[in-house]
Amino acid sequence: MDEKTLYSQTVYDGQLIKVRVDTVQTNSGTATREIVEHNPAVAVIALDKGDFIMVRQYRKSVEQELIEIVAGGIDHDEIPQVAAQRELREEIGFRAGKITKLGAFYLSPGYCSEYIHLFLAEELVADKTWAEDTYEITPVRFSAKTISEMIAAGQIKDGKTLAAFTLYQAYLKLRR
Repeated sequence: MDEKTLYSQTVYDGQLIKVRVDTVQTNSGTATREIVEHNPAVAVIALDKGDFIMVRQYRKSVEQELIEIVAGGIDHDEIPQVAAQRELREEIGFRAGKITKLGAFYLSPGYCSEYIHLFLAEELVADKTWAEDTYEITPVRFSAKTISEMIAAGQIKDGKTLAAFTLYQAYLKLRR
């Protein structure tokens, strides 16, 4: 059953997110839902000469450095493919000669509206890096075998990166 919103109140309106508290009607009465509103985003698996280029960056929310695929928000009125190319330039200094959509997914629909469009970037060409933010991002290269080992060992902890490599494996199976 869909939950009917009876009342909604914005409790925070920031640069990146908006938080609202909804009172909803359920089958068993009323309930409260805390919702993080987040604009859509892109995530990109960057494949260069058999290696994957990812990024290492510190994430304050979890107080640690993580290994992730290239990702970022979609600007207002920007199409996802254009955002994917922009993020490649901003984070790792490449543009893709070929970009393929692998799918899309909600990152954490239990409380957040963020919807991520996933792309595979191939035929990479060096392009000037121009980061929009001041945070430190370090590009890192890994073989497919190393990434599989890192995932199995729990060294890759970012959900979008784990989902991306699952979708990538499905894409490879369908291409056979």
